[in-house]
Amino acid sequence: MSNQLDLIRSRLEVERGTLLGHGRRAVALVYPSPYSVGMSSLGFQQVYRLLNALPDTVAERAFLPDSDDDGRGPLLTYESGRPAANFGVLAYSLAYELELPGLFATLERAGVPVLREERHARHPWVVVGGPLTFVNPAPLAPFADVVVLGEVEPGLAALVDGLFAGDERAVALRRLAELPGLFVPSVMAEVPPGLARAAREALPAVAAITTPHASLADMFLVEAERGCARACAFCVMRRQSGVGVDGGMRIVPAAQVLASIAPGARRVGLVGAAVSDHPELEAIVRALVERGCEVGLSSLRAERVSPGLLTELVRGGMRTLTIAADGASERLRDTLSKGVHEADLLAAASLAGELGLPQLKNYVMLGVPGESDADLDELVACSAEMAKRAGGRTKIVLGISPFVPKPRTPLCDAPFAGIRTVATRVATVRDALGAKVDVRAVSSRWAWVEYELARGDAATGLAALRAHREGGSFAAWKKALGRRE
Repeated sequence: MSNQLDLIRSRLEVERGTLLGHGRRAVALVYPSPYSVGMSSLGFQQVYRLLNALPDTVAERAFLPDSDDDGRGPLLTYESGRPAANFGVLAYSLAYELELPGLFATLERAGVPVLREERHARHPWVVVGGPLTFVNPAPLAPFADVVVLGEVEPGLAALVDGLFAGDERAVALRRLAELPGLFVPSVMAEVPPGLARAAREALPAVAAITTPHASLADMFLVEAERGCARACAFCVMRRQSGVGVDGGMRIVPAAQVLASIAPGARRVGLVGAAVSDHPELEAIVRALVERGCEVGLSSLRAERVSPGLLTELVRGGMRTLTIAADGASERLRDTLSKGVHEADLLAAASLAGELGLPQLKNYVMLGVPGESDADLDELVACSAEMAKRAGGRTKIVLGISPFVPKPRTPLCDAPFAGIRTVATRVATVRDALGAKVDVRAVSSRWAWVEYELARGDAATGLAALRAHREGGSFAAWKKALGRRE
């Protein structure tokens, strides 16, 4: 335990903005990945801030231990060094399917039964929210007492009130099941429809803490917009009917974004599912650069890469321009409703080269329904031309991810192309491009596991637990999921 405490103390010493509060209602906010990842999650930091702002409530953070952790001792929170199991609630933020083993590992480390049916009154509540709930929360049913569906802001106060009301466990769960935006597996046979959506007035989400030990080191994160008004057929953040005239995208005015940034912040990350669609993005970036800030963005749509915007981003310290073609060819991008053309990709490469950006990353998916050899040929030709347009001044990186169909999208029922099929297509593209383009690919094996979890149910969640307890190798997952690939 002393090694764990020493590491926690060393990290706390260099954090800025740590919230040290007191309250009868104690929540351990757990991120099921290591500290560096969790502290780069604006959603996680937003919940941390919101919980600590509630009356008589204190939230302290805990994380999946680092890979070099000795594995001994309980799961401890950062702010006080107390065992997480001593808190009334363990609140989790899960980003995507492959973080499920982190949920299991942290519960085990805390000494809390992983299966909800094995927990009783002396155990803390286990609550799960985060981006995963936008996709498919059903595999969480055997483990979570409560699942927060969608955005957390609308129902957080009522949820905490219900968890700390002092009712018997069964009574509390029945009452929580009556609240909108919650899935209570012990009471509900199925996940209820709909996702909670925060009012525009609740925005923006703003970081509480900056730290040099985050993946986004010393970067202050602020939300420039939330949601997306576009209709990409593969994306869970695509616009949805019935969400108002904004088509699902809520824009934070430039003045409010700038006013939300902590005094003294020197690196600022602008966050949003479609941040490059913000109508005032260039003005925001320019204002930050004039303050002396470095500015980071997760990615830009290729057709939004204008000379003015990219010039300001380069002035703000950008070294890698990230875009996403997603489909391998113009034809596939049309079927995906992506709206990005080859001319946009080539123009972005030319501009990156002219401005001397060290690197341009272009992300694509392979295994999209209807994909053919001709589409791969077009991807190779376009990537090679991008490298040519960059003129040797900008390194072109092609990031390849296997297509994983997700619930709540038009392609939810599409099949997974297959582990071998995707791996073969990656090899074809890599061999054809040679040294012209740096090709980096996500494992098709783990993409298949993600696919199985994304379309799974409670039984799939139990299979995930078996895989975890068998060591978590791909072979263990393959056996647990009962599939052949």
